[in-house]
Amino acid sequence: MTTSSAGWQARQYTRFEAERTRPVRDLLNATQAETAHAAVDLGCGPGNSTETLIAYAPKARVIGVDNSDDMIDSARKRLPNVQFELADITAWNGQGPFDLILANASLQWVPGHETLLPSLVGKLSKGGQLAVQMPDNLDEPAHRLMRETAADGPWRDKLKGVERTERYRADRYYALLKPHCERVDVWRTTYHHPLDGGVDAVIEWFKGSGLRPFLAKLDADETAAFLDRYRAGLKAAYTVLDDGTVLLPFPRIFIVATR
Repeated sequence: MTTSSAGWQARQYTRFEAERTRPVRDLLNATQAETAHAAVDLGCGPGNSTETLIAYAPKARVIGVDNSDDMIDSARKRLPNVQFELADITAWNGQGPFDLILANASLQWVPGHETLLPSLVGKLSKGGQLAVQMPDNLDEPAHRLMRETAADGPWRDKLKGVERTERYRADRYYALLKPHCERVDVWRTTYHHPLDGGVDAVIEWFKGSGLRPFLAKLDADETAAFLDRYRAGLKAAYTVLDDGTVLLPFPRIFIVATR
């Protein structure tokens, strides 16, 4: 992940590990990972995506990269025989060439996609692949309500400018990558994650991701008040089924670019 180390907690992130790992499997299924000999997991988090990458690329020497001490510590405990590096994706100087660069749910935190993605392609071997998956949910109620709650409260000055890096549409990513690649595949999938525990489960999900930049700037009392207001908005936006489950729609954009 590419927020500050203070803003990420591996334990919170892995509360929904099965749901968070499914997209990386779907992404790797669209690659030629089994032929890779050198691979890197950019934004490896607590190692769940790295573990999946190893399973799909059994011949590869795999490196994991993240800028969170907490995430790297968790990844090293999980996979003690794998090399993990503490680095920000924007400053990562891996020389390559790599047969596979995986960026699963990490580049949404990183600005400058116009230069970053072609730069990553430049680190690939001929025929190597850049495999990217990013949440594409900024227009979903959960994220819209984060922004509205941040702008409508005594904390608004503290939270001014706290927002996610802009994502592009599929056609723009295609146009950006195609001049550098032999083939570019782009697609969008919406998952519907069943979360047990009503809208509180939605809050717990986003405490491990989208809420972190907001909550990191608030004290304990402000956090409680912010979440109370956010919870009220979620109750109006999401249906709780009879068994207490909320189906959380979660669109994601996928890119596999072959050099």
